Amino acid sequence: DPIFYCRSFSDLGCRRGDFSRKHYGSVELLISSDADGAIQRAGRFRVENGSLDETSDYTPGTWRRTDVHLENPEYHTRWFFKYFLGKVHQNYVGTDAEKNPFYLSVVLSDQNNQRVPQYRAILWRKTGTLKISLPYSPTKTLSVKSILSAMNMDRFEKGPREILNPEIQKDLLVLEEQEGSVNFKFGVLFARDGQLTDDEMFSNEMGSESFDKFLNLLGDTVTLQGWAGYRGGLDTKNDTTGIKSIYTVYQGHELMFHVSTMLPYSKENKQQVERKRHIGNDIVTIVFQEGDDASSSFKPSMIRSHFTHIFALVRYNSQNDSYRLKIFSEESVPLFGPPLPSPPVFTDHHEFRDFLLVKLINGEKATLETPTFAQKRQRTLDMLIRSLYQDLMPDLHKNMLNRRSFSDVLPESPKSARKKEEARQAEFVRIGQALKLKTIVRGDAPTSLVTTGLCRKEPWESQPFCSTFPYEIVCADSWGQSLLAATDAAGVMLLDGKTLPPVQVFDRTMVVKQMHVLEPQDLLITRADKGKDARLYVFRLSTMKRGLEERQLVRSKCDSRENKLEKTKGCHLYSINTHHGSELRIVAAIRNKLLLITRKHPRFEGFSAVAPGAESPVEEFQYIREICLCDPPVVMALVDGPTGENDNMICVAYKHQFDLINESTGDAYRLHHVDANRVNFVAAIDVYEDGEAGLLLCYNYVCYYKKVCPFNGSTPMIQSNTSDFHFSWNQMPNAIVCAFPYILAFTTDSIEIRLVVNGNLVYTAVVPELQLTSSRSDIYFVSSAPVSSASNCSSRDTSSQSSPQTPTGYEMPVFPSPLGDGEAACKHIFKIPLCNLVGRSIERPLKSPLVNKVLTTPAPAMVPPTPLISATHSLSLSRMEIKEIASRTRKELLGNEWKTFLNSKI
Repeated sequence: DPIFYCRSFSDLGCRRGDFSRKHYGSVELLISSDADGAIQRAGRFRVENGSLDETSDYTPGTWRRTDVHLENPEYHTRWFFKYFLGKVHQNYVGTDAEKNPFYLSVVLSDQNNQRVPQYRAILWRKTGTLKISLPYSPTKTLSVKSILSAMNMDRFEKGPREILNPEIQKDLLVLEEQEGSVNFKFGVLFARDGQLTDDEMFSNEMGSESFDKFLNLLGDTVTLQGWAGYRGGLDTKNDTTGIKSIYTVYQGHELMFHVSTMLPYSKENKQQVERKRHIGNDIVTIVFQEGDDASSSFKPSMIRSHFTHIFALVRYNSQNDSYRLKIFSEESVPLFGPPLPSPPVFTDHHEFRDFLLVKLINGEKATLETPTFAQKRQRTLDMLIRSLYQDLMPDLHKNMLNRRSFSDVLPESPKSARKKEEARQAEFVRIGQALKLKTIVRGDAPTSLVTTGLCRKEPWESQPFCSTFPYEIVCADSWGQSLLAATDAAGVMLLDGKTLPPVQVFDRTMVVKQMHVLEPQDLLITRADKGKDARLYVFRLSTMKRGLEERQLVRSKCDSRENKLEKTKGCHLYSINTHHGSELRIVAAIRNKLLLITRKHPRFEGFSAVAPGAESPVEEFQYIREICLCDPPVVMALVDGPTGENDNMICVAYKHQFDLINESTGDAYRLHHVDANRVNFVAAIDVYEDGEAGLLLCYNYVCYYKKVCPFNGSTPMIQSNTSDFHFSWNQMPNAIVCAFPYILAFTTDSIEIRLVVNGNLVYTAVVPELQLTSSRSDIYFVSSAPVSSASNCSSRDTSSQSSPQTPTGYEMPVFPSPLGDGEAACKHIFKIPLCNLVGRSIERPLKSPLVNKVLTTPAPAMVPPTPLISATHSLSLSRMEIKEIASRTRKELLGNEWKTFLNSKI
């Protein structure tokens, strides 16, 4: 039968520990000796070397270039510049319960011209900025209080008041620029074979042929005198810092390299202070070391700098024309990508350039999150925010701050028709647009690309699976390469994603609300009906497949009486263990009672799917125990203990907390308390690191990683751990999917993609009317986006061809407009293949400590996927165009001609 394919998957997941150590390195104490043999202490560094196994088979190009992404790109971090500046928006000032001033900026905008209006809000505090998107409702306006409540701010010393002075935009733009530079300066130090001290390395007057080749790969040689681009602290008037330097533009970022052999050399100064003054004050330095891999290797202790946190060691092998990369990161620097390939050898020089530049940019951004830089930034932010607040205080009782109060709503359009208000808004927009223009001319405008690579497919790009599906999908799961989907209107249907029509499996009397397809165990588990009539049902997949092949009648609820688990009456939620290599466990929630169920004779992958016995597998399940909770759970996840002997756990979410329940004893332990008025629980995802359990707790806008270690007998020691971290989504997720190295949040109109190891944002895809339907293997989702408008190319990178004098920048990709006037709404099903997301180098599926068998990743499909997300780009302003615009700033900036021009260019 063409519907079925023999392919077995397990759940998406991640193993952070093994992968992090292999690809991001382990922290170790580095010790080396200087030229006189004296032992030097280098401090603790994380050493990233890809793989130390030199004997492993290596085929160039097997690593995934699609893992190379800028983290926290500017078009996401610089919201105020992109979405607020030069547009009508509201700004508020207030003080929190600790009497610290804060500012709130809110704008009603379109979601990238996708006809999805939404509110964007930025909360400015001394600890940094928080950004969220909130849905727009034409019948219900949004209050300031509800916005701040969504940001976990409910108590105030002074309620917010609106700031009407348009000059506030200039101050907020300064606050946003504290997030980090748009442009970067990196050191490049040439080291000859055998050199062990920085004095020796900085004293190299000339480079070598291979070093010159490497510099040509990095960027263009530019003359500094009269240089009008980003200078990175170099002298462009009097040649005091050299005559030439290396410069490039990468994804809208201007990069200036401080090259040791191009900086001034002094025969009298042995320490080469002028060179060290620049390179020693760079956060990131490339060390190009000559010699083969067997020669003495570089150590960070060779460079005496308290400012440089990251060293990128580059070696060139002339025999096979390849580059080898090694990264040293000071231990306080958070993990950053991309992960080094294994081994870290690059035969394609352009791929190496992409990888190296993205690694350097991400590394500098990560360094700004270290305590040293974060505290400095927090002090600066605190000073700026308090200073601005003091400036606003004299007007506290004047009309500038008292027009709208804390309880007032944000208007979707100006409510007043008074000429004074219209003039104020016109002046507000004019000043904002002038500031935007000035920022562009200054070269500080965020213009980075979405992705790297020349017309390549990204791992998250989707392919059409089924067009114009006529029913709303309640739940679904993968069955081979098909999708088993439950609907309220037409029962349960099997879709093959090809030309065949959907095949009905259950009629509409079987109202399925939750399901799991377990192919290795030949099982289908469902929760059907609701309220007191709800039950868990178990079916053999082989029996269902045989019935479909023989064209037997569609099953009904009546036909499934022998398949229901009797003690599960009234079940409103159930969960299974993700990694059922040894024993399948099911926990059914019946109000505030948990019922633990296991399978007596689990089937392992590779066993015959058809076993003798009854058609129904109900008799194979046994009831272990009941556990009473204080409240009905909203979210559940099963966690494997390290031994499997009385230490398996159940994570439950209810009220304002996540608790861990011991399966054997029923004892509850507080895992995490949510300090917010209202809590929207999204998911609890079990992950494993270094053989110990961890959980990703997802609620509201927050994703919190909590490690549960170590186990003391059967009692988990739940305490703060250095590996714990949390991050915030920009939009409220409806569902979370973890597919290492990525974690994806599905909202009402976007897919937000971050990295699991650090929570850094790498991409946001706009998907109108989005609904995740299945994610246990391949990811399926429903959208109103038409299949025909999908593009074959996600991005185009022209940075290598960009002239140094004319940096280019791009806008975010634009998703095709979902509906035209008069068109009827219809749904389309799309698929993100698991093998594209997880890749070759990652162990899949995620193992718990109990599972010894390693499953290999199946080869990707031969047919290239058709991407769902199209990309349209708009070049940034050239310097000639900027001069032309600047000459027009005295004219009326609010005219239709100006607005049309600016929207098309900026």
